[in-house]
Amino acid sequence: MKAFIPILALATIAYASEIQTVVNGISGQGTTTRYWDCCKPSCAWIENVNTPTPVNSCAADGVTIVNASVHSGCDNDGTSYVCNNQQPWAVSDTLAYGFVAASFTGGADNSHCCICLKLQFQNALNGKSMMVQVINTGSDLGSNHFDIQVPGGGVGIFTRGCQTQWNAPWSGWGQQYGGVSSDAECSQLPSELQDGCHFRFNWFQNADNPQVYFEQVTCPSELTSLSGCSA
Repeated sequence: MKAFIPILALATIAYASEIQTVVNGISGQGTTTRYWDCCKPSCAWIENVNTPTPVNSCAADGVTIVNASVHSGCDNDGTSYVCNNQQPWAVSDTLAYGFVAASFTGGADNSHCCICLKLQFQNALNGKSMMVQVINTGSDLGSNHFDIQVPGGGVGIFTRGCQTQWNAPWSGWGQQYGGVSSDAECSQLPSELQDGCHFRFNWFQNADNPQVYFEQVTCPSELTSLSGCSA
C-alpha cells in the first residue's frame, strides 16, 4: 500500500528540489525586523538593478503596475507604491515565501537587488525557513539586516506612503515602529493587505525580530513572477 502524501507536502517537496544554493553566494548570520511603509521599493528604480527589468511598483490600488520612472508615493510628487502581492505567505508549517529590504554592508545597498535568500530562523522560530527576494534597501538598515515586508509591521522612517495610498494614520497602522500589536488589529488594514498581516501572528508567531542564518539561493518563480525582477 502506498503512503498518502498530502498535496501541500508534495508542493513543498517539488519546491525544495528546484531551489539550489548559489555557488560562492553570500551567506552568514543576520538579524531581521519587519515593516510595511507602502513606498516604491528601491529596487524598482532601473538605475538600481543589474537586470533588464526592475521590481514592479504599483499605482495607489496596489495592483496596476506603473512605469519605473514614476516617483515614490513617499515623495511629495510621487504616485508609485509597493504592490499588494509583495506580502508574505505560508507554504507549509515550516516554510514561507516573502520579500525583504536588505543591506549586507550597512545602509543603502542596492548591489544585491533581486537576489534571493533562504532565511533559516533561530530563537523562537527555530526549524522554520523563509525564501525571500531582496526588493528594497534602506539607509537605516544595518549589516546583514533583513527587514521583512509584512503589512501592519510598522512604517518606520517613511510616514507618507501608507497615508497617501490608503489614508492610513500618519504613523501607519498601530505604532510607527512595530505596527499593530494583535491579530485582531489587522482589521484596521485594507482588506487587500490583511492576509499578510495575519501571517505575522499565525505562521510567524509574532516573533520579535528573530535572528537568522542566511544563504543565497536561486530565485523561485513564485517570487520572480510577482516582483517582475530576476537577478
